Amino acid sequence: MMSIPLYLTAVQECSYLENQLAQSVFVHPSCKLTNDIYAQLIEQGFRRSGDQVYRPQCAQCSACIPVRLAVEHFKPNRRQKRCLIKNSQIKVDIKPAAFEWAHYELYINYQKTRHGSGDMAKASPEEYLEFLGSTWCDTQFVEFSINNELAGVAVVDQFENALSAVYTFFDSKFANASLGVYAVLWQIEQARRQHKEFLYLGYWIKACQKMSYKSDYQPLQALVDGQWIDE
Repeated sequence: MMSIPLYLTAVQECSYLENQLAQSVFVHPSCKLTNDIYAQLIEQGFRRSGDQVYRPQCAQCSACIPVRLAVEHFKPNRRQKRCLIKNSQIKVDIKPAAFEWAHYELYINYQKTRHGSGDMAKASPEEYLEFLGSTWCDTQFVEFSINNELAGVAVVDQFENALSAVYTFFDSKFANASLGVYAVLWQIEQARRQHKEFLYLGYWIKACQKMSYKSDYQPLQALVDGQWIDE
């Protein structure tokens, strides 16, 4: 592993836990990242947001735990099986991580529905693509269509031995389809088809409801004290 220059952000209010302060370490912009370098960094608990690669580094808290799924050993639970059956007619198209107006409109509507008037709901087309895409990462935008209508998009990074679930957004009119669940299940099966070992799911935060769902996918591995262990 090459030496990677990092910098520590200032302390700020935590986005996930009330009454907590947060800090992150970022890969310094002077470092020329590649997909292979990021594959090594994600094994050490880093994630990307656009071209920026970071990891939580909070002085008083270690609630953000990187997690991944060993896809070959995954067995869907009853709820997940129902989701697969319910969505058996979904049409899937895998596309390059390039701007499409339909994706952008879906993303903005998703943000307005889920997060109200937050900054992400005001993202320009350039900001949207800078957040989800990357100039150096092997990323795909996976479309899910129901009755020939775009219902959701999953952003997926690809590595030699793994996939990484970056972000999923969908149309609220298809809420009953549980597209967030279906997108993870599709990525698990896609990793299996490609003979990959893991699906990285980002950070699991037990006390944060919007992050706790990740424990529904088993067998989950967590990065604790620099070692991946079974949860």
